[in-house]
Amino acid sequence: MHTADLGLPVDVPSTALFTDQYELTMLQAALRAGTAGRRSVFEVFTRRLPDGRRYGVLAGTGRVLDAVENFRFDPDVLRFLRERHIVDAETLDWLAQYRFSGDIWGYPEGEVYFPGSPVLRVEGTFGECVLLETVILSILNHDSAIAAAASRMSSAAGDRPLIEMGARRTHELAAVAAARSAYVGGFATTSDLAAGFRYNIPTVGTSAHAFTLLHDNEREAFRAQVDSLGPDTTLLVDTYDVAEAVRTAVEVAGPGLGAVRIDSGDLLLVAHRVRQQLDELGATGTRIVVTSDLDEYAIASLAAAPVDAYGVGTQLVTGSGHPTASMVYKLVARAESGAAGADDAAPLVPVAKKSSGGKTSVGGRKWAARRLDSDGHAEAEVLGTGPVPASLADRQLLVQLVKGGEVVAREPLDAARDRHTAARANLPLSATQLSRGEPVIPTEYWHEGSGS
Repeated sequence: MHTADLGLPVDVPSTALFTDQYELTMLQAALRAGTAGRRSVFEVFTRRLPDGRRYGVLAGTGRVLDAVENFRFDPDVLRFLRERHIVDAETLDWLAQYRFSGDIWGYPEGEVYFPGSPVLRVEGTFGECVLLETVILSILNHDSAIAAAASRMSSAAGDRPLIEMGARRTHELAAVAAARSAYVGGFATTSDLAAGFRYNIPTVGTSAHAFTLLHDNEREAFRAQVDSLGPDTTLLVDTYDVAEAVRTAVEVAGPGLGAVRIDSGDLLLVAHRVRQQLDELGATGTRIVVTSDLDEYAIASLAAAPVDAYGVGTQLVTGSGHPTASMVYKLVARAESGAAGADDAAPLVPVAKKSSGGKTSVGGRKWAARRLDSDGHAEAEVLGTGPVPASLADRQLLVQLVKGGEVVAREPLDAARDRHTAARANLPLSATQLSRGEPVIPTEYWHEGSGS
């Protein structure tokens, strides 16, 4: 299935060079050593959440599926590798036939995660899996960081809608991915038309200060906008004097004016004054939209203000201080060397890096489940290898995304958005607190006989 099958008009181009050179040199060495075909299991996880965060939000899974499906070494790419002498002729021949033929399991997009959670598990030969490390991590680290910030902001906003408007504050392609992740995390709309075109996200937008400054006075600007877009438009009222602009806006559009936008000043104070003024002018249904360097803390501080919607840019697309989810892609199991029979039938043996400084990992092909308390809320993220205990069998988190190289779990973006809303609601109430704290539930490792 391609993006067009979901009604999306853009397919992803080749992603083969979205990788680090050492992945290709490892492949070359493994081909020469005869180990490139050894069955392997890689897992994506984070060792810790960003400082102060209570949960993570997985986003970008759909983009990963597109990237894996389009990981192809076409003639131009192979020519580049050959001319730069990056790999030898044998490796180039192998790359020319590359198609990922393994399996991928993962947390479904929009799900929450915690330290150690195996949010993605990639299984296949070492050669075909190792090449995917960088493209998978670049997508998941960026998108999950944005989604986590978006989730905190949407939680702080409550029932008030959020507008993503950060395209001018990041790379043009990152802006599209950020808008997608923000939508998963709870934002309602985006100002970025490329995101609307590619992912069918609702788009909004009316005017900036430049439109007001273009005209001889504010009344002419408002009249031009209302004549073009109708009285339900949103008029920007802080170019000159806010009170005068609100009065003029209602005179021009009438009491049915859709909304006014405030983009500067003490938003709490100004919002109260504007609401009072609008009501006195009979524009009781006119909404108030606020923008201006908002983050989750500013949004929370405006909870008591008469605000109807928030527009967020810079802080969202930069992860509100945490622009990466710090995920890693690690080999956790491989086929036993020297085992009798075909490699794909050889037993898997756990492998893990042993290191000081907090970079240790846990070997073995893992399952993950979320244990619930008596009230039905999450109380622990349980990870383990081997058989899944009966008590957790119906609480497993990983689903199959790719089977034998074929994507089997592509879904509309709204499914990920709805899933996140449900997953966040299933967490303890303290998950939505903005104060610094540890992960809202612990990560536990299950071993046979542990009783977990």
